[in-house]
Amino acid sequence: MFDKSQIIDLDECVVNALNLFAKEKLPNIDVSEFKRILVVGSGNAAATGKIVFEKMDAVFADESSYEIKLKNIKDIDAVIVISASGGKHAPIIAKAAKQKYKKKVILLTNNSNALAKKYADETHVFPKNPEPYTYNTSTYMGMILAQTAENPKKILDFINKKIAKLKYPDFGMYKRYFLIVPPEFEGIINMLNVKFMELFGRQIARDVETTEAMKHATTVVPSENELFICFGEKKSYGKDNFFVPLPGKADYGAVMAVGYYIIGKIQKSQQPWFRDNIEEYTKKASKIFSQEIKPIVE
Repeated sequence: MFDKSQIIDLDECVVNALNLFAKEKLPNIDVSEFKRILVVGSGNAAATGKIVFEKMDAVFADESSYEIKLKNIKDIDAVIVISASGGKHAPIIAKAAKQKYKKKVILLTNNSNALAKKYADETHVFPKNPEPYTYNTSTYMGMILAQTAENPKKILDFINKKIAKLKYPDFGMYKRYFLIVPPEFEGIINMLNVKFMELFGRQIARDVETTEAMKHATTVVPSENELFICFGEKKSYGKDNFFVPLPGKADYGAVMAVGYYIIGKIQKSQQPWFRDNIEEYTKKASKIFSQEIKPIVE
């Protein structure tokens, strides 16, 4: 029987994930043997792929565009499928890449029994915590930390000593948020956007941009009751601003952790929309994907 009290907020999930990675070893992913890889994922998996492989000559796609890439970019010689569950679209993508397009398939997942595993030449299973469905905090954070080699204990110490002790505004006053990140972390934008979508739906308006993008026409029309949250650089963009520091020499793992932690604080200030709707949503998702999807992913 599902119990709503099992649904922790996102900031708590971040702390749990960092504690996990402080003691768990992460897999090493070496794709240097390939000339050009296609990295495929859905939602936050796609964003994770762009972060993990951003320094490579890689092609990026999602469940809607991967076949277009495979048909038209002939020098792709391996397909990286990223999926926390290894289910839903992942087995479809892996099967097509392996059987139809004759590519080597490497699966990055958190599920040792992933459905996509039978189509993969290599499977790398990352550690994870039990988490509410869609949170995907420990799942994709582990993949990012494996690439950046950041120290999760240092990130957690920074959150406990700096972020947790910030003088927070009354987040409950706001229904509009604008998050601004340093330009070198452009890849985190979609992850933050998706997390707002999952937790708040259309109840909360949000935008996420880099400080460079903010120089363009992003605030032509001002909004009342909007909070600008600037990560890493102390700048003001509207009437109400909140500065969130980042660790020195921060990389994507720290930015994801701090960003999700702040969103978790916002979550605590709003109505429990996610907690009230996740059970019904997973019932519908189970029918859509013909797979059992539970509110808490073990």
